[in-house]
Amino acid sequence: MRVISAETMQEIDRQAIMEYGIPGLQLMESAGHSCVEEIIAGFGAFRRCVVMAGKGNNGGDGYVIARLLGAKGWRVKVIILADREQISGDAATNLEMLSNSVVHYSAGEGQLSAQYGKDILQADVIVDALFGTGLRSTVSGTYLEAIELMNTSGRPIVAVDIPSGIDGSTGLVLGGAVRANTTVTFAFAKLGHVLYPGAEYTGRLVVADIGIPLPLMETASGSDFLNEDTVRPLLQRRGRQAHKGHFGHCLIIAGSTGKTGAAALSANSAVRAGSGLVTLAAAERIHHILEMKTTEVMTFPLPDAGGGYLTESAFPDIETLCVDKDAVAIGPGLDRRQGTSALVQKLVEMVDLPLVIDADGLNALAEDITVLKRKRSNQVILTPHPGEMSRLTGTSVADVESARISTALEFARSYDVFVVLKGARTIIASPTGEVAINGSGNPGMATGGMGDVLTGIIVSLLGQGYSAWDTCRLGVFLHGYAADMVADEKGEIGLNATDVLEKLPYSCNTLLRRMPC
Repeated sequence: MRVISAETMQEIDRQAIMEYGIPGLQLMESAGHSCVEEIIAGFGAFRRCVVMAGKGNNGGDGYVIARLLGAKGWRVKVIILADREQISGDAATNLEMLSNSVVHYSAGEGQLSAQYGKDILQADVIVDALFGTGLRSTVSGTYLEAIELMNTSGRPIVAVDIPSGIDGSTGLVLGGAVRANTTVTFAFAKLGHVLYPGAEYTGRLVVADIGIPLPLMETASGSDFLNEDTVRPLLQRRGRQAHKGHFGHCLIIAGSTGKTGAAALSANSAVRAGSGLVTLAAAERIHHILEMKTTEVMTFPLPDAGGGYLTESAFPDIETLCVDKDAVAIGPGLDRRQGTSALVQKLVEMVDLPLVIDADGLNALAEDITVLKRKRSNQVILTPHPGEMSRLTGTSVADVESARISTALEFARSYDVFVVLKGARTIIASPTGEVAINGSGNPGMATGGMGDVLTGIIVSLLGQGYSAWDTCRLGVFLHGYAADMVADEKGEIGLNATDVLEKLPYSCNTLLRRMPC
């Protein structure tokens, strides 16, 4: 599914009207029809509806909805939070088509509940037509009162285009926002529908065709939203005569004293994600522990700095290990000692295989980010969580979280790497400007070891020959998809990383079974 920004949608609307000659009234009429179809499908006929409308085109859509529902026998009341003279253009034209008996104006701040609280509580459905995707300022006054009144009514809410109060391009809540049961949007889903917290307010999302010309649809810039339909074509079926040599040999450099679990999770996940062979290289002092924690994985003891961690002294052995490998992962549980950071930086400069860097590998990069400018590999994937991303960029976590897409994209372009910025709705950015937003996963994944599992999946897919871009999209989705399968069986509380890695084959199998032959 393609997801676009509010600004891109505004430009598409402009081009449809100005360059293709489609009247704005026609687009507004189509939008209203689409909403009415969903309302009738959900609630039947001859019911009660309250339309909460603003002064702009979103309100105009609401006026169309009111007219069409009224024509179908519904009892409709339109409550407008503006003066009549504030309404202009296509919205004013549609307002004129409504009977005066249907239209009501709010008397002002603090009066809405007293005036119309009873009507709202008696409605079978409330239509939110206050603000569209163009909202940028903080909601306050009567508008905030209206939002709170709708949210506390207990009545089903259908939002027109986007829940009022959500920024259409970031998903941020601008002071307060409608919690919709259903949102009917037009032409494309918007970023505000799928990014949190906006995704929590959107409810069931319906994307309606309102007649935007196909050339504008096909050329619209946006992001991929990863769901089953998007990801399924990426997953490759296996030939009946395949053997382990066909599915790659990946090398994972991980672990230190007290952090052997991270190394084992990554290695075992690589096996579960389909690698033909996996080698786990770790400091000699912890090697015997990892031999017990892994069965299908080959292990290799590296020169130990004396306390179960690695330094540059391990580089010659690692260089030799890389000779017959297809992809390398560095970082899970590796420790943050100075000598370890020097090893990571040297590996980035010297290893020319597809490379995944996570956890303490990222912390090592943050100490000298310029090392990425000297990397040898042309396929480098970084998998930071927001804290690690803040260290890589030298900004605050709050800054990263408030601009997840632009942060990931700018870093990917600047350093010619692929960025997987983890979190609710993980963001994937490529060095050539592509962006994908993951739609799988759940809050049960907020526990230790989940990132180590993802590292194992990603290095496994790289080793199997998937491109870096396909690897990131498929790997991130499968990670969350497996966790969703666990949550369906066990619930989200107490879900752990081992649960997820054990579900990886099932997640792949489910996708393949639903794939057309």
